Amino acid sequence: MTESEGKIGVFICTGYGLAEALDIDALCAVATDEFSVPFCRTVDSCEGPGLAAINDDISNEGLTKVVVAGISPRQYTDDAFPDDVIVEKVGLREQVVWCLPPDDEDTQMAAEDYLRMYITKVQEMQHPVPFQPEGELDRSILVVGGGIAGLTAAHEAAEAGYEVRLVEKSDQLGGWLAKQHRSFPTRPPYRDLEETGVEDLIKEVEGHAGITVYTSAGTSEIVGAPGLFDVTLTSFGNGKPEGETIDQFRVGSIIQATGWMPNDPRGDLSWGGLDDVILNVDLEAMVKEQGKITRPSDGKEVKSIAFLQCGGCTGNKPPSYCSSICCMTSLKQAMYLREGDEDAKAFIFYEFMRTPGLYEEFYRKAQDDPGIFLTRGEIADVSRNGSGEFTITARDTMLGEQIEVHVDLVVLAAGMVPNAADGESIRALGDARVTMVEGDSEQKKEEAAETVKQLEHHEGTEILNLDYRQGPDLPALEYGFPDSHFICFPYESRRTGIYPTGAVREPTDGLGSIDDATGAALKAIQCIEMTSRGEAVHPRAGDTSYPEFQMSRCTKCKRCTEECPFGMLNEDKEGTPLLQETRCRRCGICLGACPERIISFKDYSIHMIGSMIKAVNVPEEWDEKPRILVLACENDAFPALDLMGKKRMKGSPWIRVVPLRCLGSMNNVWITDAMSAGYDGVILLGCKYGDDYQCHFITGSELASVRQKNAREKLEQMAMDLERVELHELSIDEYGRLPEIFEKFGELIEEIGYNPFKGM
Repeated sequence: MTESEGKIGVFICTGYGLAEALDIDALCAVATDEFSVPFCRTVDSCEGPGLAAINDDISNEGLTKVVVAGISPRQYTDDAFPDDVIVEKVGLREQVVWCLPPDDEDTQMAAEDYLRMYITKVQEMQHPVPFQPEGELDRSILVVGGGIAGLTAAHEAAEAGYEVRLVEKSDQLGGWLAKQHRSFPTRPPYRDLEETGVEDLIKEVEGHAGITVYTSAGTSEIVGAPGLFDVTLTSFGNGKPEGETIDQFRVGSIIQATGWMPNDPRGDLSWGGLDDVILNVDLEAMVKEQGKITRPSDGKEVKSIAFLQCGGCTGNKPPSYCSSICCMTSLKQAMYLREGDEDAKAFIFYEFMRTPGLYEEFYRKAQDDPGIFLTRGEIADVSRNGSGEFTITARDTMLGEQIEVHVDLVVLAAGMVPNAADGESIRALGDARVTMVEGDSEQKKEEAAETVKQLEHHEGTEILNLDYRQGPDLPALEYGFPDSHFICFPYESRRTGIYPTGAVREPTDGLGSIDDATGAALKAIQCIEMTSRGEAVHPRAGDTSYPEFQMSRCTKCKRCTEECPFGMLNEDKEGTPLLQETRCRRCGICLGACPERIISFKDYSIHMIGSMIKAVNVPEEWDEKPRILVLACENDAFPALDLMGKKRMKGSPWIRVVPLRCLGSMNNVWITDAMSAGYDGVILLGCKYGDDYQCHFITGSELASVRQKNAREKLEQMAMDLERVELHELSIDEYGRLPEIFEKFGELIEEIGYNPFKGM
């Protein structure tokens, strides 16, 4: 017996109603007679004492590869089986017995096929060997940005025992919070303004032995991958020649805390150019510096202010997201005015008043102040008379009337824009890269290539200056914030080991930034620890496999480098992929992209999945038992299949499910394998995709839709019906759609007829 084969054992569970629904002896015969498995036994349960008995047999029999046919693989904990044993779990309970009729020929055939598929898979699997680079992995952390988020992240990581390098582009630490007069309340009863406390944090950071602080500096180049990031810092002036190299060092992970800048809506307003129409950040700086509020044009002390919130200050370009703090900033600044003069008046015009989190009492205090007037309404006009007084006209107020107020100063709510790279250009760049490879015409591919050339470095907006094939910065979401894939993994970005935090990640206040930065510090630490063990970070946390490339057959088509959503692959001048293994998230999208099929994992490969597909016993046409292959994403679709079974919903006896790491890892050769083996159709089940990136691997489902089109082209070449391949997107809670999907596809197969290659 070779090392790759190992000694295989099969355990077939008889509990949970399996023995009553299935012929257990026939299942055992599949293992012992068809596959000559040297060890096969039945167990009463796959949990508790039953699981302990399985592990005893694994040890006593010297088993190195095991198939457990019983409950869903999702029911086991990570430490259920020995680490040095390859174990595949077959969910006969959820995906066969609980959704198909008991003691039925088709149900038995399904159970036997699944056992065949997983024995075949485990035969080909090899135990992953964790990746270890030639050089020593670094365990320090780089924090870019010295505002409240960066300071907190640096301090928390250093307190946890990790060396930290903190880089700030200005000559002082503290960011926007250091420019504020007072902060929102952070303690019960959440009504009174507080000192910012940022000065104390700056002192702690500057005096911490584990933190090296660089001011007036930035990252001019970051090369490498988690554990191996080589950073070059250059000067931003302040006594040193601008652009001069300050330091070079290696870090294990990176936190981007580059903060935000105010959006200035005045250019979009017909009255925005009037004197004494200022931004909320201008008012904050005024109070911080001089302790009172005066009119910029003539220095007159202000007795009344109109605060215009998002609905009244953006002209024809309303914000596409809420900046979270604008309403509270206006409430706070209205309190400044009232604290300085009890006769002063503040008018706040808003469309929606938002005081998220624990700030309701803060809002209530402002409401109780007789000198603060809150009015919901649309700003119709802002004009100024000869004495410098403004007239604010508002319509559609809550009173249903048009009203006018007269004030000394107008303050606009300036929203938060992330200090990140040009999000629009980065998104366009990503789309163009995919089109350049997957485009449906040569003209579109050429146009996309030209777009890539124009957008590649988004000149002038670089922040981190990463040496990545896919651009020098983190990709951005629809609103320009660095992509954090916030639905499932709020701190992960598309660049493994780099974690955006604070207001650069999402609009937030100082308190929110502190919490967020603490989380980012923990993620940066987690990345270092997992990388040092050769493990992947989320979403396949703990996976020790990594892709291996048979470079002798590489045609340099660049599909793997273009399609990897995490930038794992750079390339040389000739287009040869250059692996950066510790960037890899183990999604397998590169495996699906490669037309030459030269990419594989020890426990997930083109041949392995193809063998599972071919292991199914496909009935002849006259048996009138169609076979439908379901390639299901392991993140949402496969769990949804489990839930369908748990809810005892009616399944289909014709389907055979193969879970994939990501539907984007689907290689079209599997469609060909299925059709050649006699399957009558293929259903692709993937996550939903879009701007919120529910797909755990960002672009996997989107790429799967492209692969489906290519698969249909292959069917056309084979003179087969294009409808035999169908793609469905669903989230885990949409398991109720599955019975209908399977039923309708079965009806379609009956209508168009069985696979003409069946039995050939």
